[in-house]
Amino acid sequence: MTTAVASTEVPQDLDAARPAREGRRPPPRATRPVGGAGASILLWAYAALALVPLLLMVTNSFRTNGDLISDPLGLPSPPTTASYVEAWTTGNFATYFGNSLVVTVGAVALSTTVATMAAYALARGRSRIFRWLESLFLSGLMLPIHLAILPIFYLFDGLGLIDSRLGLTLMYASSGIPFSIFVLTTFFRQLPEELEEAASLDGASSWQTFWRIMVPMVRPAVATVAVFRFVPIWNDFLFPLVLLRREDKYTLPVGLTNFFGENATNYSAVFAGLVITTIPLIVLFLVATKQIVAGLTAGMAK
Repeated sequence: MTTAVASTEVPQDLDAARPAREGRRPPPRATRPVGGAGASILLWAYAALALVPLLLMVTNSFRTNGDLISDPLGLPSPPTTASYVEAWTTGNFATYFGNSLVVTVGAVALSTTVATMAAYALARGRSRIFRWLESLFLSGLMLPIHLAILPIFYLFDGLGLIDSRLGLTLMYASSGIPFSIFVLTTFFRQLPEELEEAASLDGASSWQTFWRIMVPMVRPAVATVAVFRFVPIWNDFLFPLVLLRREDKYTLPVGLTNFFGENATNYSAVFAGLVITTIPLIVLFLVATKQIVAGLTAGMAK
């Protein structure tokens, strides 16, 4: 009888100890950057090299024209803002800057708003017509907008929108809708439909569900789309050159070209104009970097 009890107690002790042994896991290894230290050094070196022209542009804008001619790579001693005053007033950069700001912000806001509403409808639509409409919108990605400059010119001429900032804003807004819909539709499809069902049970209308629940959840994607549309519109030269006639309607790229032609030997003022043109883009990326990274990496981690 004693032997039988002993034979049953030993396996029980072993079974009780087995989960403790099996539950032990080796400590996680520290994650290393892809490519190791060599890749990190190369990336930092490339970043530093890419910043050199930007630093030269900024430092030379605070120097006099005589100093630039005598010592092109020197430092400002002492720094002066006379070139900025000349570019902003005499060079009419205040008007150019205002025109670019109105056209770019208006086009991005209109394009992003329309694309967000359309992307939500296309992502949640079950009918075959929604699939057809999505394909129609995405087909706009296959045609570069600059190839349609001649039809756009004749269309604007017939509508009386030549030399109009409103016409330029509408053109930029419509050209950015296919890309914005392409990005935002993917993000809306990743959101669970249970969120809308819960909001409906709480008494929220479809409009309230869209603006108060769905749009905040795709905010990184909206910010990414807005930034990716802001940069090419702000830097575009061709359409303002073709569609605008008067100098007081010029945007910064066209105005900068005009200013450079009149001040080809005033290097300090030209550098100041370049800095004025670049500042909004730098500020935009510094402010929206977190949202851009979140928008580009959303859905990559499981």
